[in-house]
Amino acid sequence: MNRRAASTTLAASLAAVLALTSLTGCGEDSGARASGGGDDTAPLEIWVRKPPGSPTEKTHHELAAAFTRATGIEAKVTALFDDFETKLQQAAAQRKLPDLIVNDTAQLGTLVKQGLVREVKQSEVTGGDRLIPSSWEAAKAADGKYYGVPFSAQTFALFVRKDWREKLGIAPPTDWDQLDALATGFTTGDPDGNGKADTYGYVIPGTTKRGYLDWYFSSFLWSAGGDYFTGTGKDIEPAVGSPAATLAAQRLKDQFCADKSVVPGAVTAETTQAHPLFETGKGGIYLTGPYNMARFDKALGKDKYEILPLPAGPGGKSSVLAEGENTYLMAGSKNPKGQLKYAEFLIGAEGQTAGMAGDTAGNVVRLPVNTSVELSAVRQDTRWQVFDKVYRESGRYSPVVKDWTPFRQASAEALNGMVADCGSDPGAVLAKLAGAFSDELKKQGAGS
Repeated sequence: MNRRAASTTLAASLAAVLALTSLTGCGEDSGARASGGGDDTAPLEIWVRKPPGSPTEKTHHELAAAFTRATGIEAKVTALFDDFETKLQQAAAQRKLPDLIVNDTAQLGTLVKQGLVREVKQSEVTGGDRLIPSSWEAAKAADGKYYGVPFSAQTFALFVRKDWREKLGIAPPTDWDQLDALATGFTTGDPDGNGKADTYGYVIPGTTKRGYLDWYFSSFLWSAGGDYFTGTGKDIEPAVGSPAATLAAQRLKDQFCADKSVVPGAVTAETTQAHPLFETGKGGIYLTGPYNMARFDKALGKDKYEILPLPAGPGGKSSVLAEGENTYLMAGSKNPKGQLKYAEFLIGAEGQTAGMAGDTAGNVVRLPVNTSVELSAVRQDTRWQVFDKVYRESGRYSPVVKDWTPFRQASAEALNGMVADCGSDPGAVLAKLAGAFSDELKKQGAGS
């Protein structure tokens, strides 16, 4: 089921959710409980969006155990991955929300819109002043208030088959033309030397599910000098139909249709299908996150690929999507003080260091958000420094609107249709998308 269909299902649950929040302390009541009510010893239930049985689940269990030792408050972690948001809605409808969730920063708008999370005041978060200032942007909603505490940051870089590049005698790309030329070389130059035309340049998760193609495209949009919106607040307007945005979309289409340098099947691939395409030698360039290094080291070998920053685009700079996870304090908790203590523990030096899990696959803190925690002191793998540098110098979070999900979904569907139809006109596609953005802004009480 795609994200649009999922949104319909979630909308059908909204009445139950609103009924829940009216009874469990959302709004004024939750604020009163946070300031002094509730049971300070009540156990905490924490949901994390991680695969059950994974090394990352183990790390979260270890963090919860360390918190319990430090505070005496029992904390239980449940790892969920597939259909996390749907299961959260089911829990809301049953009035059984967890006390906290650790989930993607991109979910902020939806959680706020549905009243599932309570406001967090920066001044009340012990250790909040030690966080990277930009990390707080990932917890700020369209109303200017904060509804989560940053926990982990991440950004993206190019995973490139170094052995293929060196075999073809091509230097690391320093601009987009060189990047496209490298992708073409991987597609036509038989870089694996098997005498077959079975390799490609780009690995792209191009499905509409969870808005993946827009998730991929955003870094190229910004680096081309384009944007999703102009203005702020109620004066915000779509900008996705601009010439710079059209240029970025045209390049994406050309990769699929003219250069044919994208791995076949990309239009239906999500990340779980895209990862194997890189590690099995089908594609040689993959814009993805640091969490895949341990996997690719094991499956492919760390000597066969390199991590390179995305080159500056026609806009004159590189602006790369920044993401991560927030700790969300759910409405109606029996222990609001404990909720805040857990969030504070996760951003403290102990929580951030343990969450980084060294150079292992168990890392749940990809890049630390606490300025006092040195990444290089915890990880010996210098490739992490590439991501840290990209985040600090080029990282950019998704636009702050009431609910980003429908915009991302609409963009993914438009882009997916564009690359699947080589007769499409990118300018017309984005002009239509800008109209859809305008309609959605009005629904959310913004725009003209």
